[in-house]
Amino acid sequence: MDGQELQKLARDHTAELPGTDQEHRFDPDWELHKVGGKVFMLMTDMPGRPVVILKAVPDDATALRKQYADITPGYHMNKRHWITMEGGDTIDAKLVKELVTDSYRLVAGALRKAKQPMDPHTHNRHA
Repeated sequence: MDGQELQKLARDHTAELPGTDQEHRFDPDWELHKVGGKVFMLMTDMPGRPVVILKAVPDDATALRKQYADITPGYHMNKRHWITMEGGDTIDAKLVKELVTDSYRLVAGALRKAKQPMDPHTHNRHA
């Protein structure tokens, strides 16, 4: 999957998640996706490479970076809690959707109960 396909798939998937918003706050080259006013996904182009930046549990982030050549520490983010995904042979649609959903659930789960658009513990769990 190339970087443009990666970003389109991630963007389309966020539109399916309850209570999400998209904005271009910093710069037109940075696309932010939020739930309850908190960022769970960013998209931009690192010099010539479209990327998706997602929140992850630190242990999962480490494991993902070891397992997938196209997943690296979060660009311009806390390297322990964020990952960067770029297009490549190790990335497929299922993985993109799972990681976007996981990031969304992590951020939504940290919101006050009244701001959560769904139950983050059960929403869209993968097998």
